[in-house]
Amino acid sequence: MLNSYQTYVDAGIESLQQWYNPTQGLWDTTGWWNAANLLWVLLEYTEKTQTTGYLPIINHIFEVHHGGNCINDYYDDEGWWALSWIKAYDITGNTNYLTLARTIFADMQGGWDTTCGGGIWWSKERSYKNAIANELFFTVAARLYTRASTAPNAMDYFHWAYQEWTWFWNSGLINSYSLINDGLDHNCQNNGGVIWTYNQGVVLGGLVEMYQITHDESYRTVAENIADAAIMQLTDRMGILIEPCENGDCGADGPQFKGIFVRNLATLYQVLPKEIYRHFILTNAYSIVTSNRLAAHQFGLKWAGPVDNVDAARQGSALDTLVAAMSLNLT
Repeated sequence: MLNSYQTYVDAGIESLQQWYNPTQGLWDTTGWWNAANLLWVLLEYTEKTQTTGYLPIINHIFEVHHGGNCINDYYDDEGWWALSWIKAYDITGNTNYLTLARTIFADMQGGWDTTCGGGIWWSKERSYKNAIANELFFTVAARLYTRASTAPNAMDYFHWAYQEWTWFWNSGLINSYSLINDGLDHNCQNNGGVIWTYNQGVVLGGLVEMYQITHDESYRTVAENIADAAIMQLTDRMGILIEPCENGDCGADGPQFKGIFVRNLATLYQVLPKEIYRHFILTNAYSIVTSNRLAAHQFGLKWAGPVDNVDAARQGSALDTLVAAMSLNLT
């Protein structure tokens, strides 16, 4: 049963699609990796509403981009696309989508080496090992294992996920406050970099997947600690999620981040239904529609409002939250 947020989501996605460029299979006003996350919004909406209206666009995006296998010079960019094509497979059963995700992950494996004891590099330039690339590598590996369990190399995906998490846990990226900094310095130490919201989110998805695979409570416990820390420390006094760059310049990337945290928190909620998570999602969704929405159902960066600017990244991030709220029981 869907709640009243569906009305806002329906209208918000229509507004998002005004930026869609069918020639490029991307969204104007935002970038390549953002597009993978906007594709995720369409997929999540399709799944939650059990509708088919956006399936042709989803397949069109595949047709435009699968020739290049969604591979570029940045392993994190690749990870976003892999996650979305796994999601597309889940919804449609189209094995072409899963094959593409596996192809992307095979390329991501090339980023792993023994520098800092393991982990993948952020880019093929091999100058920085950061949190987001490794969180994505972890989550993609775990999700591929559960979906390719009959493939001859299925255990390879599990081993990659296990190896990545073992490295990540020991890397120092998770600080003493149970929050994840941006990356490692040249001495392989936590660089004290910005605590972006999405770095607290993607890891939750991977940890939930590993918990479901292994039934090892340690995965769920770490996810709970990170989620609780983010909710306590990355919000304003009303409980509204804040990106650290909001009072400055979030560039093209930052506006996308918060929705990624919320979408993964919703995944954690499915296996750990704490009231604090439900309340957080609904509180932020309510603030978005009441304080951060234009008449055309466009949303800004600051979820407490007012609307600062509109673009596809801001729209997608807000929609991540509204889609998560859409299927929560309000009573």
